[in-house]
Amino acid sequence: MAITTIQLDTKVKSKLDSLKIHHRETYNELLERVIQKTNPADTDRENLIETIEVLSDPETMRDIAESLEEIEKGNYGISFEDLKKELDNQDV
Repeated sequence: MAITTIQLDTKVKSKLDSLKIHHRETYNELLERVIQKTNPADTDRENLIETIEVLSDPETMRDIAESLEEIEKGNYGISFEDLKKELDNQDV
């Protein structure tokens, strides 16, 4: 694999850092993930903007990563019925 060096503005680097799912994720992995999720042939401008907004929220991305890890462990959360009971028992 060939390695290429690119120059980034400090602000752009900070934005890229905030997009990382994990602090050990490389910039190459990060950019591959973003590119895969933003294929212009498959999406319109509005969907692309919404995707970028989600990808740029580090807390949301961490939550998604944690959820995927839980699913891989077999932890799927609670059933709809249990959630409904829980919500019905809350004082609103």
